[in-house]
Amino acid sequence: MDYEQILFEVRGAVGIMTLNRPERLNAWTFQMSAELVDAIDDCNANDELGAMIITGAGRGFCAGADIKDTFKTRLDGDDPARSRRERRDWVDLIRSSKPIIAAVNGASVGVGATMILPCDVIIASESAKFSMGFIKMGLVPELASSHFLVQRMGFGRASEMCLSGRMYSGEEAHQVGLADHVVPPDQLMDKALELAETIARNPAPQLRWVKSLLTENGSDTDLHRVQKREVELLQQAYATPEHKEAIAAFLDKRAPDFRNLPTTDEHG
Repeated sequence: MDYEQILFEVRGAVGIMTLNRPERLNAWTFQMSAELVDAIDDCNANDELGAMIITGAGRGFCAGADIKDTFKTRLDGDDPARSRRERRDWVDLIRSSKPIIAAVNGASVGVGATMILPCDVIIASESAKFSMGFIKMGLVPELASSHFLVQRMGFGRASEMCLSGRMYSGEEAHQVGLADHVVPPDQLMDKALELAETIARNPAPQLRWVKSLLTENGSDTDLHRVQKREVELLQQAYATPEHKEAIAAFLDKRAPDFRNLPTTDEHG
């Protein structure tokens, strides 16, 4: 796919996707979403890549849905999402993909906030701004954000953010648990790349399995079911070349090399 609304580059073992409509503060469109999905699929299929970063070009990360191209079009009777059932489930894609870091450089509003909540780590610039502004548009949250916000922030803080629709600074987002890190603007990508490269050095199948466990077990109150999932994947992990390499590297007092091993079925 030729990208018109995102940029894509590879740095080492990390794929970087940059929302690229800076003149509109990277306002979200269905085309942008399709391009992101395509880039993520390509990263998942590339054995040389171990992690991904999503960030934004210019002053904004993503200032919400493009009102003209989405809301106004819908009110005019031409629903741009009428084929949505055929589109990929964004939450399922992010949670089943290789690790993804959101590097939030500016305004992250509406869908610009909900699209990153399923990401594994959110790093905010001090100049970032977050808002769940759906209530101010006469709407309600989407993309399972009413789940992920509670998990990240707790019930009371998630309620306040959604019901007020107010803006949170990068520092405040970090204080309330929405962002996992906050850094000066000129350190944002360095921090994201450092973490992505650290993650990417770990064994790829196990990274996906850990994500699966966190997704399924994170809000499951049945501890027997939680442990059953862990035991099943642990038994699979014991038999992998990655586990054997980790043991051999420990005994040899060297760093493990997980990139030159026989292929493992990542989904068991």
